[in-house]
Amino acid sequence: MRVTPGTRRGYAKGRAKRIEILDQAMALFGEAGYRGASLRVIATRCGISHPGLLHHFPTKEALLLAVLQRRDDVDDEWLALGVTRGVDHLRRLVDLAELNAKRRGIVELFSVVAAEATSPDHPAHAYFETRYRTSVANTERAYLQARDDGSLRTGTDPATAAQQLIALMDGLQIQWLISDCTTDMAGVLRAHIRAQLTVEF
Repeated sequence: MRVTPGTRRGYAKGRAKRIEILDQAMALFGEAGYRGASLRVIATRCGISHPGLLHHFPTKEALLLAVLQRRDDVDDEWLALGVTRGVDHLRRLVDLAELNAKRRGIVELFSVVAAEATSPDHPAHAYFETRYRTSVANTERAYLQARDDGSLRTGTDPATAAQQLIALMDGLQIQWLISDCTTDMAGVLRAHIRAQLTVEF
């Protein structure tokens, strides 16, 4: 099929509208949770009809998973800026906490939907199972590398430390939201990791 300038403009408008839908859905899922959010409200916020929204995302489940994937894509792109390992990877996680302190909507989305997704019948249950497994594994690898480099304090178990760190990161996000964004997430994480290392952090 021949692509004309008009066709390209149509594609660009479609992509822009899709991003707008994802942004509005991210905000509403963070406000009301998956079960409390309405596709009709999201469509209204985007200035389109309900059928118009369904043209981009045929189901509410498809929209939620697309929103979560968009969040991961943004974080993965940011984390990939410079290959890190060991202690440097742990520093990068603290940097991520600092970044999240500027993204209340994303933190709300994650915290609310993660709590809902503990139910096995929730559409994001499998997503969060995979996410936690991957996050813990990547963090454990960083602790193992730190141990191999001689940077990890004796007696610190990499597997346990990884689970603790991921749990601390998620718990701090809830405290940060409840405290009206006054909790110093990065500062607490930095102090926690510093106590596990033998090098400056």
